[in-house]
Amino acid sequence: MKLLAIETATEACSAALSVNGEISQKYEVAPRRHTELILPMVQGLLADADLSLQQLDAITFGRGPGAFTGVRLATAVVQGMALGADLPVVPISTLACLAQGAYRATGQGNWLAAIDARMSEVYWANYRIDAGVACLLGEERVCAPNRVQQVVEASWQAVGSGWVSFGEILSEHLNIDISLCELVPFPQAQDLIPLALAAKTRNGWVPVEQALPLYLRDKVAKKKSS
Repeated sequence: MKLLAIETATEACSAALSVNGEISQKYEVAPRRHTELILPMVQGLLADADLSLQQLDAITFGRGPGAFTGVRLATAVVQGMALGADLPVVPISTLACLAQGAYRATGQGNWLAAIDARMSEVYWANYRIDAGVACLLGEERVCAPNRVQQVVEASWQAVGSGWVSFGEILSEHLNIDISLCELVPFPQAQDLIPLALAAKTRNGWVPVEQALPLYLRDKVAKKKSS
């Protein structure tokens, strides 16, 4: 199985390539430079593996939530590559990618993932690790830190820039003393790979026209105006 992964929804820009389970990655924290970095990253990974796009089985990407420009960039790049190479696409939540990375780094099971959404809000979701894969509990949301909702579990760990920015407010609101996984400050493309493989069994590999971004703020705005 050969999978290419792209993640540009936060301050970090990364691409990863999985060839029969062996994963290589290029990663850089470089705000506002994703456009110039992502294609050379992809080209470098493919060149190192002596592969062409046409030899891949699928392309996966972080569909958001995250920075609008970053989410749009990943979507556009993946759509262009998948269309030209006639490949299926696997859109994966950036929050799930974040939780998956925290699990990879620590082996811990329950994650409260939060990304700083600016405007004094966070992108937020609860994840449980099941058979080595981050599984969503409830729904992904964008809201003020004092309005997040926690699914009841025995213990939780925290991950993401939302905790860095609003950790005190979040902990007080949830009434929990929680430790932050500082090993994974941002989502990484390599952590999309296990999520994409798991999605294959749930018909999560889709044609390129269904490779769409997720903008939680747009979703909320539409609900309010309806």
